[in-house]
Amino acid sequence: MSYHLLNKKRVLITAGPTRESIDPVRFISNHSSGKMGYALAEEFLKLGAQVILVSGPVCLKLEHPHLKIISVESANDMYMACCLHFESVDIAVFSAAVADYRPARIASQKIKKEDDSFSIDLIRNVDIAGEFGKYKSPHQLSIGFALETNNEVNHAISKLKRKNFDMVVLNSMNDARATFGYDTNKISLISTDMQQRDFPLKPKKEVAKDIVNAISALLLNKQCLEEIIKLDE
Repeated sequence: MSYHLLNKKRVLITAGPTRESIDPVRFISNHSSGKMGYALAEEFLKLGAQVILVSGPVCLKLEHPHLKIISVESANDMYMACCLHFESVDIAVFSAAVADYRPARIASQKIKKEDDSFSIDLIRNVDIAGEFGKYKSPHQLSIGFALETNNEVNHAISKLKRKNFDMVVLNSMNDARATFGYDTNKISLISTDMQQRDFPLKPKKEVAKDIVNAISALLLNKQCLEEIIKLDE
């Protein structure tokens, strides 16, 4: 079923962290390794999809004839890369850990250690998934990730609604070996009907299979609904 549904589908995936420059040698970032996003790309490719992987700075490699990797640094770089491709894809998976804020000013020279304290004014970055949620077409699926530390389910559902996702992948910093840097993950999948499916700790490549299977089911439901609408017309 998955191969039939995903064969030649165009998939956009964001992965890894972003880096927001402070000066020529320093930046703000996070601990994302990109392993989950790359595992998802690999799984989609196995099932015949054509994948555009917009990747922040990671120490990972992936090659495939149907894979296009766009390497970016900042959140704005990632947003601009996604802008070039979002309208043409069938599925978008926003798995990157995008910085919410960036320095208001980037120093042109290395900031010297002079004072006992130092502060940085931060301004908000574009909400990449949220922006594309505003313009998502009826035929497109949008999948988001929610890494939470408290009130996990409530925060994930809020993100699902605010960003017009079809499904959100929730994981928690409270789960051992299930977050940044690990080869394993523990997730819950929450869809727009508020159904929640919990999965045990697994290798991220197995987690990718669970996520892609769930996306395939969403795609099948969407196609069935479209056929019913056509028959009614």
